[in-house]
Formats: sequence, structure tokens, C-alpha cells
Amino acid sequence: MVCSSKSGLPAWLSAASRMDFDGAANVSRSDASSTASSLSSSVVNRGASEDSKMGFGERSLSAAGAAVLSAILVNPLDVAKTRLQAQAAGAHYHQPQQDFGRRFASLGPNTMLSEFRCSPSCNRGGIFGAEAVCPPDCFQYKGTLDVFYKVIRQEGIARLWRGTNAGLALAIPTVGIYLPCYDIFRNWIEDFTTHNAPGLTPYAPLVAGSVARSLACVVCSPIELARTRMQAFKVWNGANAPGIWKTLLGVLSPVKRTNESLNNYRLLWTGAGAQLARDVPFSAICWSTLEPIRRNLLALIGEEANAANVLGANFSAGFVAGSLAAAATCPLDVAKTRRQIEKDPSKALRMTTRQTLAEVWRDGGAKGLFTGVGPRVARAGPSVGIVVSFYEVVKYFLHQSHSSD
Repeated sequence: MVCSSKSGLPAWLSAASRMDFDGAANVSRSDASSTASSLSSSVVNRGASEDSKMGFGERSLSAAGAAVLSAILVNPLDVAKTRLQAQAAGAHYHQPQQDFGRRFASLGPNTMLSEFRCSPSCNRGGIFGAEAVCPPDCFQYKGTLDVFYKVIRQEGIARLWRGTNAGLALAIPTVGIYLPCYDIFRNWIEDFTTHNAPGLTPYAPLVAGSVARSLACVVCSPIELARTRMQAFKVWNGANAPGIWKTLLGVLSPVKRTNESLNNYRLLWTGAGAQLARDVPFSAICWSTLEPIRRNLLALIGEEANAANVLGANFSAGFVAGSLAAAATCPLDVAKTRRQIEKDPSKALRMTTRQTLAEVWRDGGAKGLFTGVGPRVARAGPSVGIVVSFYEVVKYFLHQSHSSD
């Protein structure tokens, strides 16, 4: 890494992305002249100035584009993770047996009902009678690939993208708030600590990521609630699946006749505490891991960086950081899902994240706390990689256009 001099990093990078290497170069050359130190300071200050030319709107546009791409590509893994966690919490994916006789009699003995057959080739089902055609355990999900197989067989491949509209509605404002605020907070904190407390500068990504994520979570929590419910629950009897607005109305409908309207609307933020408890450490782990990896990779590229190199370096760093952060915070994700699929309003308002984690531990131990960790990690790694790399590449092109003006 020492071969990467101060002039070896791309000029478009923010001060945050160059500061580590300037500092490392200064430490490794403790006998360098004061002229070299002045040059280092001027490079950092120039980088901060160039990065600050991008306004909040440009940053938000970059982030929103990244969020749309990520939400569409990784939604099936999100559905798999949510179904596995909801199943562990007691959600059922087979029709109650008492409905079978009535529906079978009304539709005729030759009717193939996806609600009662896990697949046309299943040889475990009964022929006719009081019990469902397939036993309930045929509808139990046994892993990520099993979720994919059974959802496609029973509900159609389009169901793997269930909640994508909510994901897009969630991703655009969330990332549109999150990444620009992270960028701005990080630059502010690093500028401040560089001049007043240099020893705290390495912690800037951790603090900036935590604060930015908290803002995004609080604003967008109702949409996250709608997405979780849309993905977790199966639609029966061929009914049309409810959209975001209808799902949120369904959250409020059990208590709409009461006079405690303020408490009713609190239900829209059900699980917000668990979401904050999950996302704040996720961001802290993710950014404090991502930044050093990204800086090392970009230092190897040097001043000759192009869009492909920037894309590869950011995707690789984001993939590693997102995977580690997702695995570490999986228990909190399980708690969030369990709280958000709770249909009893009074219980939902009484539940706390700590109580939910204790309940999960009591029911399933460590295995229960890490339910869905496979699809969660498989989703988060590419998702963070896509979002960060797309965001930085758009910033790169915007910087190039500013430089040419």
C-alpha cells in the first residue's frame, strides 16, 4: 500500500476516501519535510472541495437509481428470508383443514387447488376426504431454495417479486436520505476531527452511518412494515394481493373504531425500535468495514481510475461489508420481522425488542435467532455492493461533467 502516494488516488475521491492514505504516508515517512506535509494537506482540502460541489439533489439522484436496481434484483431473496422468519414465528402457509371439504365440494372433485397441493407431482396427498390433499408439512419451508421452489409451484414465479413495489417505495426515500446524509455527515465529521481531534477521524464512517441510517429508518418505517407483511403472508382463494396502502389500512382496521387515534397510528411504526436496533449497528459495521477495503482497492487503481475500476472496487468492498454486517445483525432482523407480522394490535404495541429476542431464544435457541441468515446474507452482500458501486459511479460521471465545465 505504501506504493500509493498522495498523487496515486483518483482526484475525484472525497476527502474521506483519501485521508487514510495521506495519513499512512505521513506516518511511514516521519522524517519527511514540512513541504511534503503541506502538500498532503492541500490534496485533502482540494478533494473535500471537489466532493462538496455535488449537491444533495445529485447525491439523492445517484442513490435512488442504485436503490431501484438493487430492490428489483434481490427481492426474491428478501421474500425467502421473510417467509422463513415468519414461519418460525408461527405463520401458516397451508389452508386450514376445515376449509377443504367445503371448497372441494363446491368446485368439484377434479379441481386442482394449489392451496391443497404442494405440487402436481406430490405423491403424499390423500385422494378425497376430510383432510387436505397434501399434509401440512408439505407446505413447510425447509430452506432458501425450498422457498423458491414452493412459491413458484404454488403461487407462480411473480410471487418472488411480491413487495417489490413497497421495496421501491421504501428504497428510493430510504437510500435517497441515507447515502447523501452519510456522505455529508462523514465529510463534516472528518473535516472537524482532522483539525481538532485527529485520533477520532477513523470513527467518522461509523458515526455518520449510524446517524444517517437512524433518520432514514424513522421516516420510512411504515413502508417497511407494509413490505414485510406483503412478503410474509400468503394470499388465499385466488384473491388479489393487497398493495401498500391496503396493507397499511389493514394494520389500522382492527382498532379503527376506538377513540385512541394517536395509539392507532403508532401501529404504523410497529417494529421501528427493532428496525433501528438492527440498522444502526448494521450501518456501523458496514461502513467501518467498507471504507478501509474500498480505500485499499482504489489506492491500487491510482489516478488512472475509470468507471469499470471504480465499479469493481466499490462492489467488492460493499459485498464483503454487507455480508458481514447482515450476518452479525440477523437476530435483530428476526425480532423485527416477528414484531411486524403480529396481528394483535394490543400485543404489537406492548412488544419490545428485548422481549421478542428472549421469546425467540426460548423457542428456538441460537438457531431461532439466526433463522433466514442464508438468504439475508445472500441478499445484503450484492445489495450493498450494487447500491454503493452504482452510487459512486454516478458520482464519478457527475464529477467528470463538473470538471469539463
